[in-house]
Amino acid sequence: MPDPLGGFAYTWPFYAAAVLGYLLGSIPFGLVLTRLAGYGDIRKIGSGNIGATNVLRTGNKALALATLILDSGKGAAAVLIGGLFGPDMAVLAGGGAMLGHIFPVWLRFKGGKGVATALGTLLAISPAVGALACLTWLAVAFLFRYSSLAALVAIALAPFYAWGLARQSVGGSYLATPQVAELALFIALLVIVRHHSNIRRLLKGEEPKIGRKKAG
Repeated sequence: MPDPLGGFAYTWPFYAAAVLGYLLGSIPFGLVLTRLAGYGDIRKIGSGNIGATNVLRTGNKALALATLILDSGKGAAAVLIGGLFGPDMAVLAGGGAMLGHIFPVWLRFKGGKGVATALGTLLAISPAVGALACLTWLAVAFLFRYSSLAALVAIALAPFYAWGLARQSVGGSYLATPQVAELALFIALLVIVRHHSNIRRLLKGEEPKIGRKKAG
């Protein structure tokens, strides 16, 4: 990674990658789609979140699926575009996309919880790490029926998956790199902090399970 104190002539492309990722990540697809569909401001529905889970509370499953795909896709797009200019650019663009989704400037820095964008980013930066995170989400969700718990466990384990895969190669190519592990750790910290309210409800046994409507 570049020295942030280096000359601007050298470092500006890295800053540009992060800004590009941020701008892509800050597109609030959940808010845009629900308004276009006539549901108004999604921030005034359910949890007030702009992510796919809250969009699902409109009762429109297709709209929620579209939000999930687009929120995942913007993280993947940031990584893939950044990757055209090198692996460091991909990492910075992916981190920028996460910051953009969670802290979008257009919404006064009050965005989503970042799970879909995190998974899309991880799948693009390292398909093996992303696939393991997705499988972890599915396994925990199936066993415990808590979407938030599944997300927290999957994202928290992603850095360990990346560090482990950074030592494994297939056909001479490593399945992950130390930089991917660092990005996964950065993502995990953001997602865990953003889920503070869910963590409190899980500890109190008040978190709604998948398929069960939240009381009230």
